[in-house]
Formats: sequence, C-alpha cells, structure tokens
Amino acid sequence: MGKIIFYEERNFRGHFYECDSDCSDLHSYFTRCNSVRVEYGSWMLYEHPYFRGHQYYLRPGEYPDFQHWMGYNDPIRSCRLTPQYRGSCRIRIYEKENFRGQMMEFKEDCPHVHQHFYFHDIYSCNVQDGHWVFYDEPNYRGHQYYLRPAEYRSYSEWGSSNPHVGSFRRVRDNC
Repeated sequence: MGKIIFYEERNFRGHFYECDSDCSDLHSYFTRCNSVRVEYGSWMLYEHPYFRGHQYYLRPGEYPDFQHWMGYNDPIRSCRLTPQYRGSCRIRIYEKENFRGQMMEFKEDCPHVHQHFYFHDIYSCNVQDGHWVFYDEPNYRGHQYYLRPAEYRSYSEWGSSNPHVGSFRRVRDNC
C-alpha cells in the first residue's frame, strides 16, 4: 500500500494529485512537479511516461522542491510503487559485461563502489535477492537506476548509458 502526492508548485502549493498505485502516464493530472509528499511506501519517479528517463527513488517524507529528490528539472511523467521487501538482499557485480571478470557479492549498501570493488565501473550484475538502486556518484548521489531481481548482462539493461556506478543501496520497506 502506498500514497504519494504531487504538487505543481514548490513547498506543497498549487494544483496537486494523489496517487496510490503505479501510473504509466501522469501527464493528464499535472503539467509539472515541483514538490512531493510521500505518505506511505517507497516510490520510483520517472522523467518520461511508461517508466523511462531519469529515475528518482523516494522514501516516505517531504520533498519541498525537485532538488530535494536530486531532480534535474520538474517533469515527472510516471511513477511506480516499489514492492515491500523485508527479506535478505544479495547482488553480484562484475567488472566486465556478461558476468565476466572480477566479481563481488554484496548484501549491504555500498556508499562508495571504488573503495570496496576497486573498479570505477560495473559492466554487469546479477540481482539475486531484493531490489536495489544504483547511483552514478558516491554517497547515493547523481542519476539513479532501479534494479529488480534479474540478470543484467550490460549496464544498458538497467537503463544507463555508461558503466560508471558510484554507489548502490537496497530498497527497503521503511514504513
């Protein structure tokens, strides 16, 4: 169960839209999104319809402007409620495409990939348990990529245009 409220203006002002499930095209509900209140659940917001474009992971809380969710501008055109997951999480990352080269397995968040993996780039990964978010900068900053349990033979399969991953964290149910 989730609930998110989108506001056209900063600081929770102006026209708003309440949503409680995945929505592949929000365009008919508002023209821009400058603030968000997440009341229940964790959400992925997408810059384009049908879950495409830049992605933003939001936990319950208040985001008075798009910079508070690390947004680059104000269009939000689709959203997805992330599944509630309380089990163990496990991901394997690889230095080369198709699961080749050095591999490391993680069960915890990684705030700085280079310090733990000794490489700056992740070319493929296998999400074995749980859901994860990759960030292109250390300390959970920059562009975000949501990964579900699956095999990702190349960074393009999780939506990135390059293999650089600075940090990653588990998507946990904090509600």
